[in-house]
Amino acid sequence: MTERLPCHITVAAVIEREGRFLFVEETDGGRRVLNQPAGHLDAREDLIEAVIREVREETSLAFTPEATLGCDLLELASGAVILRTSFCGSTTPLPSPGPRDPAIHALHWLTPEAAERDWPLRSPLVMRSIHRYQAGPRLPLAAVGGLVRAVTP
Repeated sequence: MTERLPCHITVAAVIEREGRFLFVEETDGGRRVLNQPAGHLDAREDLIEAVIREVREETSLAFTPEATLGCDLLELASGAVILRTSFCGSTTPLPSPGPRDPAIHALHWLTPEAAERDWPLRSPLVMRSIHRYQAGPRLPLAAVGGLVRAVTP
């Protein structure tokens, strides 16, 4: 029998304006890194709700998902796997922004080249999502599906 390791479900938002992408600066393993606005799926929420919430919490911006860029798997050193679904879309200021997640040190609008050159990245999935966005493939949001609750007998 094959050993089963934990799988974590995450979402990420690729947000571009005039050739620059929105990155969040956070700490991972004691070092400052860049990531997209991203995070874990919470109980009882679907992937689209999760990415909207994560962008709001990490940036104090309202995110409107327009398409999904697909999914990636990242195997961690522990053997656990992260399943990450990336979305692209636009942002607008919130009418009354709340406090930003204290784990986020700053927001940066950077070209992909500047991000790779000047910063360590949280994971290889950061640039993978941007490169997929730049290549153009988009899937409709309906391709993601929603949360389906099991019916108890």
